[in-house]
Amino acid sequence: MKKRRTAFRSAIRIVLATAFILLVPLLAMQFTHEVAWDLADFAVAGALLVGTGLTYELAARRTGDIAYRAAVGVALAAAFILLWLMGAVGIIGVEGDRADLMYLGVLAVGLIGAIIARLRPQGMARALLATALAQGSVAVIALIAGMPRDPVTSMPELVGLNGLFVALFVGSAWLFRHAARHQPSADAAPDG
Repeated sequence: MKKRRTAFRSAIRIVLATAFILLVPLLAMQFTHEVAWDLADFAVAGALLVGTGLTYELAARRTGDIAYRAAVGVALAAAFILLWLMGAVGIIGVEGDRADLMYLGVLAVGLIGAIIARLRPQGMARALLATALAQGSVAVIALIAGMPRDPVTSMPELVGLNGLFVALFVGSAWLFRHAARHQPSADAAPDG
């Protein structure tokens, strides 16, 4: 009963935080024409924010280890920002560019890795390293294909942005590895 009440309170906090965050573009729309969101934009942003928040709560609740929680937070923040950039402005080229769909493969590597690892820290470290490798591979493919020649995305922007995501995924892997060192045994799952 206590776990249900705690989970309910967490979900309410996440929904309220999402509503508060979505007030920013709503208020901005009142003062400038630069921000022009429609109902679908608010729905997608809300779903991404709530989904990311709930996923963090479910994964981080498995343990009290601060390194594990930080690793989950960094990985989810990177995935959220990657999805947001893909949908809002585009990473390779412009918004809606089909080349950006390669980044869904990056996220699939992370998700499949997390499922295989069953959220255990050592396995999650490997999954996030594979995700970083996939992220770097997308940048290499885009460079080989000559995609950053578009006037919207320059080569330094493409390399820098992908490098940032690689660093975030590697940082998350490092935090998971740190969390794995504090586990009683290599085969033990986090408390939960």
